[in-house]
Amino acid sequence: MDERENPAHSILAAIMRLALVIALAAAVWSVYRRLPHDERSALDGAPPAATNVRIILRRPTIKFPIAEGKVPVQLYPINMSAARSEYESERRPGVRFEDFVMRQMGNRQPIKGELDERGEGIVAIPPGRWWVHASVAGEQELTWRLPVNATGREVMVELTYENAYLRAKRF
Repeated sequence: MDERENPAHSILAAIMRLALVIALAAAVWSVYRRLPHDERSALDGAPPAATNVRIILRRPTIKFPIAEGKVPVQLYPINMSAARSEYESERRPGVRFEDFVMRQMGNRQPIKGELDERGEGIVAIPPGRWWVHASVAGEQELTWRLPVNATGREVMVELTYENAYLRAKRF
């Protein structure tokens, strides 16, 4: 009797084929489950997840005493300094700066947050390019305007004396 005609052999071959297909599907599912969250949501067709921006004010790097307490922080979807320069470069009769900025930002809105007494805070923002704006007062006023690319789960931004946008002497 030929092996190919044996019913037990045919059943065993069918079971092995099915086991191979199940093992392959399980391997693919295992890899899919371990994908980072934002890549997985892109595969599902869902909007990308928010990025947590961890902002840290490095007080020891600042060369003078600054006000203690909470520090307000704003994140804008556009570079506000560049928007101000563009607005002032041309006459725009009847258009206020606020209206100009709202048009530049499209459907994205500024996001507000604050740093705690230790100088740390987390702000959740949608993916994309954003600008962190913050100020502290002391013997001088320090202002930051830092770009941040919101990709992935978390991004860290450090506010130091060296990366301050503006250092203004107070009188």
